[in-house]
Amino acid sequence: MQPTVAAPESVTWKIHLDRSMWVAGVRALMLQALHPVAMQGVWQRSDFRSDPTGRLMRTAHFVAVTTYGSPAEADALGERVRRVHRRLSFTDPATGDRHRVDRRDLLVWVHCAEISSYLETAHRAGVALTVGERDRYVDEQSHTATYVGLSRQDVPRDVAGLRRYLTSVRPSLRVTPEARQAVRFLLWPKVPDHLSWLAPLKPLWFPVGALAYATLPAWARRAYGVLPQVPDAAATASLRALRTALNRVPERYYNLVFDEATVRSAQEARRRLLEAGYSIENGSGAMRARTLFQTPSTRFAHAPASVAGKAGGPDGSAGSVESTHR
Repeated sequence: MQPTVAAPESVTWKIHLDRSMWVAGVRALMLQALHPVAMQGVWQRSDFRSDPTGRLMRTAHFVAVTTYGSPAEADALGERVRRVHRRLSFTDPATGDRHRVDRRDLLVWVHCAEISSYLETAHRAGVALTVGERDRYVDEQSHTATYVGLSRQDVPRDVAGLRRYLTSVRPSLRVTPEARQAVRFLLWPKVPDHLSWLAPLKPLWFPVGALAYATLPAWARRAYGVLPQVPDAAATASLRALRTALNRVPERYYNLVFDEATVRSAQEARRRLLEAGYSIENGSGAMRARTLFQTPSTRFAHAPASVAGKAGGPDGSAGSVESTHR
């Protein structure tokens, strides 16, 4: 049995274990809020307003388990998510229509907003990705969509398909009062009780939220109008600086902000990978520090579980994931 859902040599691993994912996760929530029907589902049927940090932590746990959790662990989590969603519905105040939370087009929107945010943020933060790797990431993530009840055929399988989808849905996106309020929550979230000891450090969160906002498509920032416009080049430079700073945080402190279940999943994944014949390439740190695993020599000819090559990015030829969505 494979030790983790995504292998250490996958593009999913390369992106999801990068510390720029803090910004990417918040950006995804801000982008998702622009779908007026999906936003109503969140507003009416979740605890987002009382615990926006909790929602982010749950998203982080889902990403973690569907990346380096065991296949059985990810299947069980997916079943729980689908079971909860099946029971929930909400009313669109604009039309009076009732909608299921697990309506297919809403799930597709949430999926695409997430993966485009993860890929765009990693790309701009300086994660080296070739054009082929970017396509592979979108394809790999089509498997993740199955955990929420979609099929791989329901979602884009490459960057071009992702761009086409974002372009097609753009006319239906707009800023509602709930969406604007959600952005304000994410810029200055409530600190949950179990992280109350971090309350004095709350001002350190603002750069994360502000960069998530600054890396949204320009049309979205103009529509929200919550923060002043920042030139894209300045946002990218700031994002890279934040990533560098986060990479210097010792692992024992960095892991304190995650739920215990998320950290435990990482520890169990490390154990399974070592038992499967992987070896640690860069020391004994935990996986959230982007530990590099060397692939078992019996399965792979190349050594590091990272992919080299000419990178697409702000300085390369790949361009923005959302270049037709700005």
